[in-house]
Amino acid sequence: MIETEITKMFDIKYPIISAPMGPFYTTKLTVAVSEAGGLGVLSHTNLLGKSSEKELKKNMEYVVEHTDKPFGFNIRTSRMQPDAPHLCRVIPKFIINNPKIREQCKYIITSAGSPKMLQSSRSYQKLKEQTDVQNFHVAPALWLADKCVKAGVDGLVCTGTEGGGHQSYEKVSTLVLLQQFADKYPEIPIVACGGFATGRSLAGALVMGADAVAMGSRFIASKESEFHQNYKDIVPEAKAIDTELVTGVFGPIRLWKNKYSESHGLVSDKDEKMSQEQQMTPEMLMEDQKHYEMTYEGDIENGAVLLGQSIGIIDEVSSVGSIMENVIAEAKEILKKAPNYLKETSVKTIKV
Repeated sequence: MIETEITKMFDIKYPIISAPMGPFYTTKLTVAVSEAGGLGVLSHTNLLGKSSEKELKKNMEYVVEHTDKPFGFNIRTSRMQPDAPHLCRVIPKFIINNPKIREQCKYIITSAGSPKMLQSSRSYQKLKEQTDVQNFHVAPALWLADKCVKAGVDGLVCTGTEGGGHQSYEKVSTLVLLQQFADKYPEIPIVACGGFATGRSLAGALVMGADAVAMGSRFIASKESEFHQNYKDIVPEAKAIDTELVTGVFGPIRLWKNKYSESHGLVSDKDEKMSQEQQMTPEMLMEDQKHYEMTYEGDIENGAVLLGQSIGIIDEVSSVGSIMENVIAEAKEILKKAPNYLKETSVKTIKV
């Protein structure tokens, strides 16, 4: 075992978490990751016009029916996510009233918006009083980490520009961002995300101050994930340069290069993005949502295909169990070698 503050906090065997990958379903993937010793995470899902509340409740029920291990879920708290305030109110109540879910649900990851939304929910405060659930917020920039800590979150998800999905305007790499977080907040548990797919990357993250890593693209290319086979098959042959940052609904987003990504530019800053948002109509938002549904159904040319630069270090679609075993085995070997870099030196005294 590799023991960290996060493995102890969530009572998991390995410091590996599946990244939330909404709006896509990750229900079966959550079960597989938790069963394999990590922490599976349900995505904030609202595909095909379905109710995000009903889907999340149904997905939680599925998870506790198929595993007795800990798991988590995601709520995107963006101002462009109209269902987020409602989820922050009703889902904690749902957990409180379901003993099995209350026992197993250990982790709420909020992202793409304000860290205060969940913290200010009375139902979440009641859940916090009755359980040991922990709220981590995704911070792709140091200034946002500052806001998260001030808001009272339990931990930080440090996600650099290498990662797939939503990003910040600063475009800081995980390598630099993780060191910033660890230096400024050594007492706060940190999950490193963006660029992690191997044991080597896990070992590096732990040495630099992370307590766990979150992997997205690596788990997309797994046999158990619900992603369409066309989506999975992209990964083994792809290069790290086959993704790009474009403008998404919530801001910059890293996508696999295809017809859809080519049709989207990249906004320069938050002010420009907010100006664009003022011109967006509900019809325009629905039209963009269709491209995620295309991806879910296997259209990888016209759909929005979220992948990170770690696809350049993934060479096969594997089972979740095999992925976890290989990552942990490699990380252990590297960590065992680390003391070899420390050599005792003898100092000779020269008499004059």
